Amino acid sequence: MEFRKKALAKLQSPEELDVPVRFARPQGLLVLVVTLVVMAAGCVWAVTGTVSSKLTAPGVLTRAEGSYLLQSPVSGQVTAVHAEAGQRVDKGAPVVSVHTARGVRAVRAVARGRITSLAAETGAVVTTGADVATVERVEGPDDPLVAMVYVPADKGATVRVGATVDLTVGSVSADRYGLLRGTVRAVGRTPQSKEQISGFLGDEELARTFTRGGRPLAVQVRLDRSASTASGYVWSRGGGPESAPESATPVRGAVHLAAQRPVDWLLP
Repeated sequence: MEFRKKALAKLQSPEELDVPVRFARPQGLLVLVVTLVVMAAGCVWAVTGTVSSKLTAPGVLTRAEGSYLLQSPVSGQVTAVHAEAGQRVDKGAPVVSVHTARGVRAVRAVARGRITSLAAETGAVVTTGADVATVERVEGPDDPLVAMVYVPADKGATVRVGATVDLTVGSVSADRYGLLRGTVRAVGRTPQSKEQISGFLGDEELARTFTRGGRPLAVQVRLDRSASTASGYVWSRGGGPESAPESATPVRGAVHLAAQRPVDWLLP
């Protein structure tokens, strides 16, 4: 009965129209203001700010003209080896001599270059088409190294000529000397097959590695030169190693892609 009396009294009393209404506590209002400020700042950053990214892919140090596999045009036994690894040869210079049924034939270099490896030795028997040597195409001792980086074909459109590239060199300690600096010089137009890569690098094993995930695009990277370092190239730390890395050294390249505005990700 006591509850009913209070309820009836409540219904009979006039509304408390003169009492102010509190819509939100001060703490809640502060949170709302902070949220709005953060959202506004985010919108401004999305329109005016930029975000940079990198594309990482495997590669190798080589010369701009690449290398070729010197193959024997005849079958027979190798009777003499006229060159050694690291030696420069002119076009037409004999590399090995092979004794055939018709006499001794010389296997000659098809272009000027430097022999990077020999696959034949005295006394070995070779067949027609067998690899004799790998020859790097160079014109002179001062020909600079380049890096060939093989990026996935579906990512090639994001790589632009002139982009900065950081190269991790397999034979150089990154902790001590840092990264080798370079710049994108050219980007291939069509994906390359294993045979095309092998024909340019003169190395089937590397070609098999670079095409393991499909046909890649070849990106040629010009190494930044420096007269103040022992290697002749620019490094990110400590002036670099005491000598330049060798050709055919594996690298991993991080290509700096063009900066984008976050709002572009939302636009079709």
